[in-house]
Amino acid sequence: MDAGKIIIVTAPSGSGKTTLVKRMLAAYPKLAFSISACTRTPRPNEQHGKDYYFFTEEEFKKLIEEDAFVEWEMVYTGKYYGTLKSEMERIWGNGQAPLVDIDVHGAIALQNKYPDNSLSLFIQAPSMEELRHRLEKRGTETPDSLEERLKKAELEIAYAPQFDAVIINDDLDKATQELVDTIDDFLSED
Repeated sequence: MDAGKIIIVTAPSGSGKTTLVKRMLAAYPKLAFSISACTRTPRPNEQHGKDYYFFTEEEFKKLIEEDAFVEWEMVYTGKYYGTLKSEMERIWGNGQAPLVDIDVHGAIALQNKYPDNSLSLFIQAPSMEELRHRLEKRGTETPDSLEERLKKAELEIAYAPQFDAVIINDDLDKATQELVDTIDDFLSED
């Protein structure tokens, strides 16, 4: 596969990654959102081929056997996530760069697979206290799931130094500008 440039974005839950990814996609027509594959059940309003490529566990395992992924992992028992080679090829074929919104381990795998043409960005909240506040404000977590997400975030933050840039999202406009500047520099390289 003739690989073009790739923007890899990862963050602990509650860091503001989704908002920043939407801003980057709006700011850069050259970027296209890379749709991940998964085995989880679609949430209300999620569509196959738009939000995710939804597969059964059996279908996903068959794709693994066919070497259809650039990276994949079982995130939870029976819950697989991955980045399809065909998705990357589709985006490169359109003359664009994939923007891959992915978990920390997948981000490291992609970065290792494409070390010369990827830009890996780690987004984090300014503190664990702020992260807790943001997750509580969402109103979607039980006390147990909140603690689980915070423990996972602590583990993920330990990987931050492995990424090309760490963006602290304490001010959305400032974080957006940092991302724009970093992506501008990367996309302008030959």
